[in-house]
Amino acid sequence: MASGLLNPISPLVADVGSPPIPEAQSWTRRYDGTFGPLINLSQAVPGNPPHPGMLERLAASAGSAGGAQYGPISGDGPLRQAYAADLARIYEGRIEPDDTAVTAGCNMAFFATMMALARQGDAVLLPTPWYFNHQMSLDMLGIEPRPLPCRPEAGFVPRFEDAEALIDSGVKAIVLVTPNNPTGAVYPAHVVEGFAELCMRRGIYLVVDETYRDFLPSGVNRPHGLFTSHEWRSTVVQLYSFSKSYAIPGHRTGAITADAALVEQIAKILDCIQICAPRTAQAALPWAIESLRDWRDENRSEINHRAQVFRQALAPLPEWRIESVGAYFAYLRHPFPEKTAQAVAEKLATERGVLCLPGSYFGPGQEGHLRVAFANVGADVLAGLTERLRGFKA
Repeated sequence: MASGLLNPISPLVADVGSPPIPEAQSWTRRYDGTFGPLINLSQAVPGNPPHPGMLERLAASAGSAGGAQYGPISGDGPLRQAYAADLARIYEGRIEPDDTAVTAGCNMAFFATMMALARQGDAVLLPTPWYFNHQMSLDMLGIEPRPLPCRPEAGFVPRFEDAEALIDSGVKAIVLVTPNNPTGAVYPAHVVEGFAELCMRRGIYLVVDETYRDFLPSGVNRPHGLFTSHEWRSTVVQLYSFSKSYAIPGHRTGAITADAALVEQIAKILDCIQICAPRTAQAALPWAIESLRDWRDENRSEINHRAQVFRQALAPLPEWRIESVGAYFAYLRHPFPEKTAQAVAEKLATERGVLCLPGSYFGPGQEGHLRVAFANVGADVLAGLTERLRGFKA
């Protein structure tokens, strides 16, 4: 239980660890600058500003009286219409505005979805290594985050047989995150589609978090074919983040896509925990979805370029092994098996001025890894990692 409180609070909250990123960022206060400016590769923050046209529209919306008022629970109509049309274009399926809900970021989308699909004592399969906010959310809801192992030798892609063996009467959903946080792994379309078939057969939901969908490798345009058949409506819930794709994380805008009947149920939760998503970005996004496709493609190309530069920077250092890389992230095996991941990450931050996150933040069995959010910084900064890591001793 948390200390320093006059009265006890819910153990479901008290027993959850503190948010890990502020802990890691605190290490940087001990870095003396010997190797140059801090290279912050800890948090998945867009490494570019919003498009100027987006900034203009955000400013106009923020300065309007309408932007200061409550909006519809499930999101403003023009945004839901534009987003549904964009989904239908990308996935070549039939998706209606009523099949969508706008949320205050993708973490809110996940939290509300889990509240709708499971209750205390139930379980949800989470791919491991997992995104720590997913695990924290489930713990606070009293839902078991049951690890679905994703192995390095399989490219950190989950296997059907592992999931099947973990499903019992208490499991209500399987979560997939692709492109993955923390590993960067991109799940092949047949894997995502196979998990949907498994969930349909077992009578549970498949929740696909596609926060980083707009940063897929070049040539991968339709991530999967789930929406090409009407059968998705009984099983699939998709989550998305406008925050990353349009470089507006401070405006907290995400989305849920599910059958309209399920969206209607989730709206009860959204009414209680957000009332409505922030209005400023909702007013600007319908224009951006249609008008900034080329800009988003340019950002995608730049992020893919940064991934390549990161690979090149580590090529002279084979003891630092990149086990997976994609979208915003690389999952790195550090060369100090006798040390904990946190000890390695902390010393790297305090002595070399390179901040990344220890694998232990992402679930059991991850002490040998570090997560690198390479999208945060420019290619010129990434190229300097060779000398920052050379000769480092944990």
